[in-house]
Amino acid sequence: MKTLKNWVLGQKTAEFIELCVDEKHLFRLYVLEQGLCRVLIKQKGELALDRTWSIAPEADVPWEGRLRESCEGFSLPGYHCEHQDDRLVVTTDCLRVTVHQPLWLEWEYLNEEAGWQPLCADRPTGAYLLNAHGDSVAHYQRRYAEDNYYGLGEKAGDLNRTGGRYEMRNLDAMGYNAASTDPLYKHIPFTLTRRDTVSFGLFYDNLSTTQLDLGNELDNYHLPYRRYQAEAGDLDYYLFLGPKVLDVTKAFVRLTGKTLFGPKWSLGYSGSTMHYTDAPDAQVQLMNFISLCRENAIPCDSFQLSSGYTSINDKRYVFNWNHDKVPQPELMSAAFHEAGMKLAANIKPCLLQDHPRYDEVAQKGLFIRDSESDAPERSVFWDDEGSHLDFTNPATVAWWQENVTHQLLEKGIDSTWNDNNEYEVWDGEARCHGFGQPLPIKLIRPVMPLLMMRASMEAQQRFAPEKRPFLISRSGCAGMQRYVQTWSGDNRTNWQTLRYNTRMGVGMSLSGLYNVGHDVGGFSGAKPDPELFVRWVQNGVMHPRFTIHSWNDDRTVNEPWMYPEVTPAIRDAMALRYRLMPYLYTLLWQASQDDEPMLRPTFLDHEHDPRTFDETDDFMLGRDLLVASVVEPGATQRAIYLPENTTGWYDYYSGQWHQGGQTISVDAPLDRLPLMVRAGAALPQASRVGHIDNDLDDQRTLLLFPAQGIAEETGMLFEDDGESWEWQRDGALWLNWTLRSDAERINIQFTAHGHYRPAWKTLRLQLPAGETRTLTINGERQDSWTLR
Repeated sequence: MKTLKNWVLGQKTAEFIELCVDEKHLFRLYVLEQGLCRVLIKQKGELALDRTWSIAPEADVPWEGRLRESCEGFSLPGYHCEHQDDRLVVTTDCLRVTVHQPLWLEWEYLNEEAGWQPLCADRPTGAYLLNAHGDSVAHYQRRYAEDNYYGLGEKAGDLNRTGGRYEMRNLDAMGYNAASTDPLYKHIPFTLTRRDTVSFGLFYDNLSTTQLDLGNELDNYHLPYRRYQAEAGDLDYYLFLGPKVLDVTKAFVRLTGKTLFGPKWSLGYSGSTMHYTDAPDAQVQLMNFISLCRENAIPCDSFQLSSGYTSINDKRYVFNWNHDKVPQPELMSAAFHEAGMKLAANIKPCLLQDHPRYDEVAQKGLFIRDSESDAPERSVFWDDEGSHLDFTNPATVAWWQENVTHQLLEKGIDSTWNDNNEYEVWDGEARCHGFGQPLPIKLIRPVMPLLMMRASMEAQQRFAPEKRPFLISRSGCAGMQRYVQTWSGDNRTNWQTLRYNTRMGVGMSLSGLYNVGHDVGGFSGAKPDPELFVRWVQNGVMHPRFTIHSWNDDRTVNEPWMYPEVTPAIRDAMALRYRLMPYLYTLLWQASQDDEPMLRPTFLDHEHDPRTFDETDDFMLGRDLLVASVVEPGATQRAIYLPENTTGWYDYYSGQWHQGGQTISVDAPLDRLPLMVRAGAALPQASRVGHIDNDLDDQRTLLLFPAQGIAEETGMLFEDDGESWEWQRDGALWLNWTLRSDAERINIQFTAHGHYRPAWKTLRLQLPAGETRTLTINGERQDSWTLR
């Protein structure tokens, strides 16, 4: 690879400053917002890929992609540029970047108290490297001892990525080791760098196979460095200033698109297993699941049909109903709906070579093409070979949407489960339609699952335009949060996975994927023993996605009632989730509207406390609920570090108050998930423990956890019909409150707006046990509030 060295100043526009490097390459520095800059290199004046599908600062991108050089959606605040003999200094209100000669960048941020302070810098001894044949690009930055790295989306191991080397190459990593396997399913080359005084983000908008080295690699001829390298495509990265970690995560979501606001039922328990649809009597097995939920008093809102419903022998054939297994899909769908459950059907983007419709699809030219012939590419898929659908071809999108509609939605299926969409097409030069501009797959592989899920979403929207869509996808890239809920793939059943899946989910959340979860109980390997299963369910009910899913080696099924001796504990954990549904649903709305993460590391709201940066099994659900999952066998006590704050923490169950900044030990019998609540918070809670039904959800309690001293805190509850778009037309209830406390009294003041009125009319207030201070509502002594 060739190092870029000498530059001369070229043009200056309202959007960017352009340098000519080594007399042939164009180096652009964009100022998009006061705290957001971008670097783009046009090798020999050209782009390898002139479009992007990840950058969406305003609305969704066009199907054919957003022009890579577009600045639409950014405020373009302007900049000050000073050209000196051997450097160029570009300044905004909060960022300053110095371009050195030979080429490397040095970034500073403005601290209100200390003035301009170092933020980051390229490696002076070779910062930007290009392959002369256009095959790869690399970027080297300085690595400082005080820096810690987070992000990277879905990755195994600890939340702190410092010292690791990671690869972005979407793989179907079934049975992965949650502590070490890399790569996995998703492609998100985003890093979040944090030090004591500041945080910043880096996002590389490149969709080819990528490596990020965050301190594993050493070279005696250079100062310590971090490295980004992509096998193809353009060097195009965005740098955004925090200054807090939360600011960086929210900025990344604003850059790549808002989180889809799905229906309320998507937060309920979703059943699933490979076993039912693989069985020769699949429809009988599936209908029996409805009966078993009822018999065991297990609330359930949806079921995910694994791909066995499409099988011929042991292989899967998308959009092919096996009517021997499922003779009456419409009747089956109606039975699930009658029980209050929605159905999501598994679909795959690859047709095996003996698929009944393979020749039809091939003749229409809907597959990715082989690099050396005009034939469809062939890749290994499900113990055979198949060809992948090309979603950069509008004809493919139309064919897909027609089949989603006729084969699924018209049969009563409510949602799509977009699976096995890693696009393991390793002929990198295999040709994609590219919406009329042919492209090699190596440049856009992760775009295929992104466009697949978008095609499914739009089919669902056209079929039921009055309802908010819900979709699931396993693979994807930055921007997938605009369309789907996701999960951590086909995990392996053991205690280690339970521990590290939690960190994986929090890592995805820091990387803009807020609506996430895991296969509870483990997908592959041995079935979980009763203790592990209970602890996994307790952990799972505190994630946005809660699904028990399995394909156990011994053909057993992970079901809530699989161990009668612990079914009561399973039932209690699931009841806890449904009681907290008003809180969860409010968090989902805030995630979609305010870009607030649902899962949060404990440090996200407590950066002032250095101990919160220690690796931990604890996490926050929203900013108020601290979840301390039990992830070790035999444990009946749980040590919990309470982040330092000014108000303290309450035990959710006992109501006992504890000072922050200390480690406490709480009882953790098998039937209890340790939970702590931030003092000053109020948690809305339902009494209904059953599938989502707004007409029957007629009671609401607000659990108050007031601060011990003088304090003032705010909170909110969001309510609507749970599935329509009426909230956009003021058809929702936004209930805001201010909770004030002092040594003698507690007062809460409510304000409500919006036209929607839920089934509940009175909000009952509940204080922790032992609380003796006087409670008033809007200044009047009472313990309930009536909605008018």
